[in-house]
Amino acid sequence: MINLETPKKFRPLVDQANQVAKEVLRPISRKYDLAEHTYPKELDMLAALIDGMNEGSDIGGAGAAGVRRSADAAGAGENRNGSNLSTVLSIIEMCWGDVGLLLTMPRQGLGNSAIASVATEEQLQRYGGRWAAMAITEPEAGSDSAAIRTTAELDGEEYVLNGEKIFVTSGERADLVVVWASLDRSKGRAAIKSFIVERDNPGLKLERLEHKLGIRASDTANFRLENCRVPKDALLGNPTIDVKQGFAGAMQTFDNTRPLVAAMAVGVGRAALEETRSRLANAGIEIDDAVPALCQHAAAARFLELEADWEAARLLTMQAAWMADNSKPNSLQASMAKAKAGRTCVDVTLGCVELCGSVGYAENELLEKWARDAKILDIFEGTQQIQLLIVARQLLGKSSAELR
Repeated sequence: MINLETPKKFRPLVDQANQVAKEVLRPISRKYDLAEHTYPKELDMLAALIDGMNEGSDIGGAGAAGVRRSADAAGAGENRNGSNLSTVLSIIEMCWGDVGLLLTMPRQGLGNSAIASVATEEQLQRYGGRWAAMAITEPEAGSDSAAIRTTAELDGEEYVLNGEKIFVTSGERADLVVVWASLDRSKGRAAIKSFIVERDNPGLKLERLEHKLGIRASDTANFRLENCRVPKDALLGNPTIDVKQGFAGAMQTFDNTRPLVAAMAVGVGRAALEETRSRLANAGIEIDDAVPALCQHAAAARFLELEADWEAARLLTMQAAWMADNSKPNSLQASMAKAKAGRTCVDVTLGCVELCGSVGYAENELLEKWARDAKILDIFEGTQQIQLLIVARQLLGKSSAELR
């Protein structure tokens, strides 16, 4: 049976991540929100410290590096708490500090999770310790990853990539970019594969950096791939196009990374709730969890509603991560967690701004920043609408062709 309390062995990790968020990320949060596109040099020392912790511990340090399903996961009747759950717990704490700074942490990109999810052992060794961004979105293929138009053609011992990628998180700063491309567009989803592209590859051309509503500490790049040549073994996982398997191979990446994005939303939401509870207490409004909401101050009732929504998102996120650790199919739960946490984070942060009035709207506090940061967590790694569509297909047993 799954127990959704923090496992005892992960409590030191959670405490460590909370300390990093409190002592390092929170103090520079506003600084790099205002100084968009400026690299936070404070993170270099922090990344080196996390690397040391990862080397000296079997549960890792307080980062957001890649996660991988274990081939020797729990047997019958045995629960396994592994890297997926520990990473989710760590991300929640770090994003309580600052989600934009977490996203720009060296060697902690979403591309690292993609590599960890599908790479061979040899590829894991070759690309270990390097910072990887992930390039999926295109101008005409946003939420529908299956509509990717970037192509990869085999030419001897190299693949030649051509296309355009937009909204690549940490694209300018990363060492590697995981590019999703199609080996044969006539074969649809099954032909979509991911490729490792070195950031200094001359065929990977940086077009521009985006100015954004939130997560301004993180750079968001647009790229054009023009006859971008990569080695044959830069293709992650199996190069075979399996029409029967369809999009399942590519979806394995999302099954691992969507709970991580949900965890980011849970962390930001918790930050807003804690600050709002403190502000309401200072205003003389006490919140009593043992008293029915309708018998309390209207502000307290609204706060309890937001908090209950947030708790549901947190539990769904932990469930999706736990299932990945125990090699249980979690596509449904990963999408449910991402959908619930993304929407809840937006509702919670905006609700907290409303409850705190002018204090919530002013730049001298972080509530307004968290409200801006929250929106992207409902969009990237699959929008709210796409997640609900995936959930509907899973529950109704429909294919993507049958339910659009």
